[in-house]
Amino acid sequence: MKLEINNLHAKITETDEKILNGVTLTINKGETHAFMGPNGSGKSTLANVLMGNPEYTVTLGTVKLNGVDIFALTPDERAKQGLFLAFQYPTEIPGVPIRSFLLKAYNAVKKTAMSPKEFIKLVSEKAKLVNISDEILKRNLNEGFSGGEKKKLEIMQLAVLSPNFAILDETDSGLDVDALKNVSDAINAIQKESKIGLILITHYQRILKYVKPDFVHIFKDGQIIKSGDYTLAEQLENTGYTDI
Repeated sequence: MKLEINNLHAKITETDEKILNGVTLTINKGETHAFMGPNGSGKSTLANVLMGNPEYTVTLGTVKLNGVDIFALTPDERAKQGLFLAFQYPTEIPGVPIRSFLLKAYNAVKKTAMSPKEFIKLVSEKAKLVNISDEILKRNLNEGFSGGEKKKLEIMQLAVLSPNFAILDETDSGLDVDALKNVSDAINAIQKESKIGLILITHYQRILKYVKPDFVHIFKDGQIIKSGDYTLAEQLENTGYTDI
């Protein structure tokens, strides 16, 4: 299984401003890729384009997931094909209980009809990965959550849905040292169990000390300008982006 991005160009739908300028990359299931780069370089835009955010329009290029053209699919159909996005800024949804939301998402993505009783057991097991209590699971989706709690819940959703490919958009932002270690351990456990293809979008090396990437890609002006292994992230820690 692989996610193939070929010569991808995209713009902001409302303003026609070009954001992606020819991204080409193949991600195989089981690999971990880190996307780094300054603000506005196109990292989060790529994530949004892959998931079908209408704020962006593809002007050229293709993306295939397991040989399927994802631009022919709606966002929910992309999820059913095994593509997952953990948001940079998870949204609060008052009135929607976490367990009910996850059960509907699980049954839709997996095309099953798991009962609420069976699902509660599954969710409780996955919640332990990121140290989420049963009390939190009784609440509404992200309502009144801290930034760290929202990010931990995103990773729990990743564990529950177990996609083929996952994009984690700045999951490390807003996490203290203990929460970062907890979330990173959970990501590693999910990766070990499910062998997902993983994209980590981050500005900093700190999460990469715990979740070691196979590849690091540097974005600038909507393009990948350099790729390497983990040592490239270490180099950035010392020199910044100016010398890349």
